[in-house]
Amino acid sequence: MALPMTYVRKKPKGYGRNARIEGAMSAGERVLLVEDLTTDGGSKLSFVDAIRETGATCGHTAVIFYYGIFPETEKTLGDHGVKLHHLCTWWDVLAEARASGAFDAKTLSEVEAFLNAPRVWQEARKG
Repeated sequence: MALPMTYVRKKPKGYGRNARIEGAMSAGERVLLVEDLTTDGGSKLSFVDAIRETGATCGHTAVIFYYGIFPETEKTLGDHGVKLHHLCTWWDVLAEARASGAFDAKTLSEVEAFLNAPRVWQEARKG
């Protein structure tokens, strides 16, 4: 592929060039944002904004793991012109755990309850 790698920081490093983006990025370039995971997509939007400030375009982000528990995530990214691509979600992990027998039924049910309604699940367990 012979494509360059550029690193986008969450915040400027605070010294040197104080750059948020390390590496070459020019106006008009197309950039694919690659990350390990995403939950609600908020940090992805921050990174995309930084990329777009250089004049480059970024319409896609690819992650290895997408929590897949907040339905608004893909819509929020889409509203900002960003399509989310992912390799697996918690639902994939749950299906594999169930198929392999890695966990007992009670544990699997608890995980599924969380995945179906994470905010409700969390609120019910505040102590």
